[in-house]
Order: sequence, then structure tokens, then C-alpha cells
Amino acid sequence: MIDFVGKKHWFFLISAILIISGIISLAVFGLKWGVDFSSGAAITLRFEKEVELGQLRQELADLGYDSATIQPMTEGEFFIRLQEISSDEYTQLKDGLKAGLATNITDSSLFTVSPIIAATTVRNTIIAIVIASIGILLYISWAFRKMPKPFRWGICAVLALLHDLIIVIAVFSILGWAAGMEVDSLFVTGVLAIVGVSVNNIVVVFDRIRENLKRGVSSDFEVVANCGIMESVGRSLNTGLATLFVIVALYLLGGVTIRTLILALLVGITAGIYSSLCIAGQLLVVWEKGEWSALLPWAKRPA
Repeated sequence: MIDFVGKKHWFFLISAILIISGIISLAVFGLKWGVDFSSGAAITLRFEKEVELGQLRQELADLGYDSATIQPMTEGEFFIRLQEISSDEYTQLKDGLKAGLATNITDSSLFTVSPIIAATTVRNTIIAIVIASIGILLYISWAFRKMPKPFRWGICAVLALLHDLIIVIAVFSILGWAAGMEVDSLFVTGVLAIVGVSVNNIVVVFDRIRENLKRGVSSDFEVVANCGIMESVGRSLNTGLATLFVIVALYLLGGVTIRTLILALLVGITAGIYSSLCIAGQLLVVWEKGEWSALLPWAKRPA
């Protein structure tokens, strides 16, 4: 039997490194906000003939859009981010590019967001995450209401969820700096999906711990928790890996437009598998036994 709970110091150390790195990344790089969260226009253009990135950048500068952000997508297709423009300006832009690059535009799309809508999206996203966290706290506290101090179980679940979300946000912060990955409404969709999947994994582990408490497996809560985690390993890994295989296939074969969602799910579900087996139950043990020093990576370990 693997002693998951006995190695909690190492798991907390790994999580501390990831979370601290994420906080540093957010402080230094921040997040690269997409059009959904910051006012502007997102344009997708597909050219009939091959166009070099440098050529497109120069033509946009000549047309007065020298601050545009350009990202190559598939062959002959580009994603362009610039300030908010009207429909007439969009038509003029396309005509100017066709004339300057001497090629037709076979497909195009325009998505614009005003500053008011962007601010509303940010506010609604924060509200949705807060409401989801409160709902999870209340649900788990009710589901484990027959356990001593059920509110504790809910708080530990929410802390494990926050652990997953911080890791996802940190990864997107680094990708935004290194690869220009933007945070958009699909990212929010992915985050809310991650919350649901992670809660499911945590509830399974907590349920096994509860059943072992009822059966009187041991008088030591650490032993009870470790048995519950061990009984959940097979289920968590099987369902988690099966989901990840599908997500990887979607990332490799799906369209560019859903890659933000797929990448968020890929990182979040991986973090969720880890937190359900290595963080959530261990937090319960720390709280039950009052071993708060276990949360500090630099604290002295018991002999």
C-alpha cells in the first residue's frame, strides 16, 4: 500500500512550488487577455495565396494598424488582434490587404467587444467562480453532514479546487508570455468544467474515507484517510486518463478556435487528478490532527 498521507509533506512542497511559481508569473507577466475580456477586435483571415507573416505585418502598418497582434494559424490563415473597428473600417482593411498583398481573401470573420461588454464579462466571470465555490462548499458540507464537523470537509474540497485553478491560471500566464496564448470566454468555460470534474474526483475520495470511518478501519484518522485514497486510485486514474486521451486527441485534431478550451481542460484535469489523490484528503488529515506545520515546506519533519 502506498502511503499517500505519510508523504503529504512532499505533496504540499510540490504544490507550494507550483503555486509560488504561478504567483510570480502572474506578478511579472500577468494574463494575456483576449477580446472577450478587453475591448478590441479579433479578425480571422484566410488568403488564397501564401502570405508571409512579415508581409502581412507591414501591410497592416501601412494601413495604420501598426500595433496589431498577428498570430499564424493554419496554412494561409491568420488571427489578427487590434483596436475596436467598425464594419466600414473592416471592409476597408480587407480591401487594402487584398490590394497590397495581391491576393484574394477566401474566408474572414470579425468579432468585436466594447469596453463596457469586456468589463461586464470580467465581473460575471468572477461572480460565477465565487458562486460555484460557495455552492460546492455548501453541497459537500451537506453531503457529509453526518460526519463530525462536516463544514471542514467542504473547506478542504474548496482549497483543493483553488489549488487546481491557480495552477491553470499560472500555466496560461506563462503561455501568454511565451506563446501569446490569450485568455478568452472559452477559458472560462474550461475553468468551470474543471471545477465540476475536480469536485467529482474529490467527492469520490471523501466518500471512501467516510465509508472507512463508518466501518471502523482504524482509530487513526491518517490510516483511514490513506485507505480511502488507495481505494480511489484506480477509479481516479482510469477515468482521468481516459478523459485526458480524448482531450489530447481534440487538441491535436480539433480546430484552432477551441484550443484555449482544450488546453485549459488538459492542464486542469491533470491538476485535479493530482489534488484529489495528493492534496484534498491530506488537508483533512492535517486539520483533524492539528499538524499545521505540514503545510510549511520548510518546517521540521517529525522523526
